[in-house]
Amino acid sequence: MTVTKEINTWIISPKPNPKAEIRFFCFPYAGGGTSIFRDWVNSLPTNLELCHVQLPGHDSRIKEKPFSHLTPLIETMVSGLLPYLDRPFVFYGHSMGALLCFETARQLRKLHNLQPEHLFVSGSRAPQRPSFLKPTHHLPDNLFINEINRRYKAIPNEILNNQEIMELFLPILKADFSIIETYEYIPDLPLDCPISAFGGLQDEMVNIEDIAAWQEQTSGKFILRMIEGEHFFINHKKQELLTVISEKIRENSKI
Repeated sequence: MTVTKEINTWIISPKPNPKAEIRFFCFPYAGGGTSIFRDWVNSLPTNLELCHVQLPGHDSRIKEKPFSHLTPLIETMVSGLLPYLDRPFVFYGHSMGALLCFETARQLRKLHNLQPEHLFVSGSRAPQRPSFLKPTHHLPDNLFINEINRRYKAIPNEILNNQEIMELFLPILKADFSIIETYEYIPDLPLDCPISAFGGLQDEMVNIEDIAAWQEQTSGKFILRMIEGEHFFINHKKQELLTVISEKIRENSKI
């Protein structure tokens, strides 16, 4: 195997747990990094090891060119995950991260006969549901920023008002939105693993029908949970989300 844990830049484990019975992989949303999940380890079962998926162009990989299309990203990323899949594992992703972990699960099944024990997704319409939003990644910087802020209200003022940070951040954010906006769903057999899908009750970008449609992507158990909040409800309803995730992990008899 060409990628080893020692040289692997794809995975960061904030609290390594050699005795872990399961690994929990977190995939970031567009423009996000590993800091999103920094303290999650304190609220999850102690028998797991938390693994942050670190994308090129993000965090300590900021000097690397970010991917702007999903297929080559998934094909490259899978090789970075494989050394960590020597025990049961689960995936979690929010928004773009949900799409990443779903397509990674399909790629692992196709090429390596591996699947997560559970797929947790939030803030994302099911992949087979077309988006009604107009593409933004091709827009001039100022129009792109205005549109993203109008939709998601997600870029903090301290970043918006810092020209140096914005010059670093914008290409990454645009590349991430290109991944989302150029994605083309290819029908395939449902995954065998359970899927738990979470949505924000006040999310204007993703509605309950979009979230419920994730049921079509599993032949196993499906759980739908709507949580108070807008698109980024995971930031202020984190404990509620992690409580449900922890319960589902403990319920899984394989773990």
